[in-house]
Amino acid sequence: MDAVARMTSKGQLTVPKAIRDALDLSAGDNVLFRVEGQVVVLARTPDLLELAGSVPVPPAVRGKSWEEIREAAWAEQWRAGEP
Repeated sequence: MDAVARMTSKGQLTVPKAIRDALDLSAGDNVLFRVEGQVVVLARTPDLLELAGSVPVPPAVRGKSWEEIREAAWAEQWRAGEP
């Protein structure tokens, strides 16, 4: 799909409706611009809050800080003889 947009004097673009629909973009969504040679790729970025609850948390680590979890993981690797 191709679509054309005109840049304003402030460097702003309006994403054409067909593109917004194809990427399921709406107001407030974040997008990624990636330059590949002379081409720019536009991609919808995931809302990380939508992922909340999608990964089960083992009971042994519930309520612990990330620092405590990392330290426990490193200690376990060290005990197992892993680098």
